[in-house]
Amino acid sequence: MNLLMAATPIAMQQCALPFSDAAFVLQWHVIGMFAPGFFTGSLIKRFGALPIMGIGVVLNLGCILVALSRVELHQFLVALFLLGVGWNFLFTGSTTLSLSAYGPDERDRAQGALNFFVFATLALSSFASGALVTTRGWALLNYGSLIPVLLTGASLIWLSLKTSRPATA
Repeated sequence: MNLLMAATPIAMQQCALPFSDAAFVLQWHVIGMFAPGFFTGSLIKRFGALPIMGIGVVLNLGCILVALSRVELHQFLVALFLLGVGWNFLFTGSTTLSLSAYGPDERDRAQGALNFFVFATLALSSFASGALVTTRGWALLNYGSLIPVLLTGASLIWLSLKTSRPATA
């Protein structure tokens, strides 16, 4: 998510869109990231973390498809809004899922370790995004983003199948 988000203003500048358009797109991206937070927890309680994360993967795939369709303001706007909502569902679902995997005495250390790896990845992807979009282009950046999104989707399917099977003795 961060790779596409951080590269978007540069890509928009390369497409000769004004800075005000990039600011508008990022405003709606932030709304997409945080507005669903008012109900994402309730959705997870009702349907479970894995289905909500699956919807997040689908939204991220939608983001990439829209971003690849054209490089006009509306495509950037819709793509980044979908990316924000998809991030919210994936982040909230994964936090819920990861904390349910640890006992009370392990949760604080596990959360600290998870946060370290998440924010290290964010730092790396922030630095890489500018270099990638300026040297390889917006389309290739989006195609490359398919890899982690599809891996996440495959992992969710695997985890869903693993947890739905009855345990053998």
